[in-house]
Amino acid sequence: QVQLVESGGGLVQAGGSLRLSCAASGRTFSRYHMGWFRQAPGKERNFVAAIRSSDVTYYANSAKGRFTISRDNAKNTVYLQMNSLKPEDTAVYYCAADSGVGVSRIFMANEYDYWGQGTQVTVSS
Repeated sequence: QVQLVESGGGLVQAGGSLRLSCAASGRTFSRYHMGWFRQAPGKERNFVAAIRSSDVTYYANSAKGRFTISRDNAKNTVYLQMNSLKPEDTAVYYCAADSGVGVSRIFMANEYDYWGQGTQVTVSS
């Protein structure tokens, strides 16, 4: 089993940056595919970015060119660097992990077995 703890959220002005971190428990972190999702009030949880155990990365169109996902297996941590933030990026951001999600389904929240508690990101205009 994997436990995930997100950190790094906060309040930032439009155009600013934040770096989210997700620390994972367990010795097999490097085998897990990791994803970031976000959920705004009253909306469904949406894919933001993912990184496979092979370090191949994927991004939602809304994140491309502004967000960067990375992982440090020695620290059991995955990061989401968010630049040029917009008010529409405001949401609770969740980290997720799964060892078996396929490439074609890596964008789907229901494919991930493990989730963190979320961290709030608020971007003011």
